Amino acid sequence: MVLGTYKEALSARATDSKIQKVAQDGGIASALLIHALEEGIIEGAVVAGDPNDDWAPYPQVATNADEVLQAAGTKYSMSPNVFGIKEAARQFGLEKIGTVVVPCQMQGIRKAQAYPFSIRFIGDKIKLLIGIFCMENFPMASLDTFSEAMMDSSLNDVKKMDIGKGKFRINTTDGTKDIPLKKTHGYEQSGCNICNDYVAEWSDVSTGSVGSPDGWSTVLTRTDNGVDLFTSAVDVGLIETKPIEEVKPGLPLLEKLAKGKKDKSKKEIERRTKMGIPTPVLY
Repeated sequence: MVLGTYKEALSARATDSKIQKVAQDGGIASALLIHALEEGIIEGAVVAGDPNDDWAPYPQVATNADEVLQAAGTKYSMSPNVFGIKEAARQFGLEKIGTVVVPCQMQGIRKAQAYPFSIRFIGDKIKLLIGIFCMENFPMASLDTFSEAMMDSSLNDVKKMDIGKGKFRINTTDGTKDIPLKKTHGYEQSGCNICNDYVAEWSDVSTGSVGSPDGWSTVLTRTDNGVDLFTSAVDVGLIETKPIEEVKPGLPLLEKLAKGKKDKSKKEIERRTKMGIPTPVLY
């Protein structure tokens, strides 16, 4: 399946106004982490911490709702959250850990759980994995270029970043500015070009904006734990849902982008192989 194995697909959003105020789209990742903390499913979550004015994210251990909300929103440069899991277990002493990561990080975590040679006694403490849809990520130097050279803005003035409808968009103190996404492709992390997972196929729950209306997120529940947590959050009214079949553009667009990433990855791996460039073995 181009979207990986999942149990249910829905369009959803958080109902809490505090989450909606800071959320990137539907606020699903924040809502699920907060609910998991309140229900004792996890004791803390490794999140991409508030990057402040320079927009450089860092792994932060959140142990309450306020700390989760402080880290809400997408950062388009990599936060090493996998490293933060080790810190959560050893420095914070947490026995039940959750995290939000992009697909490449998700693959690393699942492999580490399967072969725990370097993270002994840590893999089994991971109780919740939320995956974010991701097509590409950028080094901080690239974000500086987009902001200053292409959009005539300083990162210090950027309040929010977003990718959608073929645009890379920033909200600044002077208003909204954007550039065609095709202009950014040469600035991606090189590893993104061989990643074949758009929808975080190995997560408990994966989520992203594609497929749902503005202000909502598409959600794919993938494991029993993911289903139980999501259902519980809906039951207590923290999340509201719509059938994915009733919203536009729905799953067809998500499937198209997921397939496109797999096809692009395959071609790039073949190209690098012909050049004698080693590439990692993907699942």
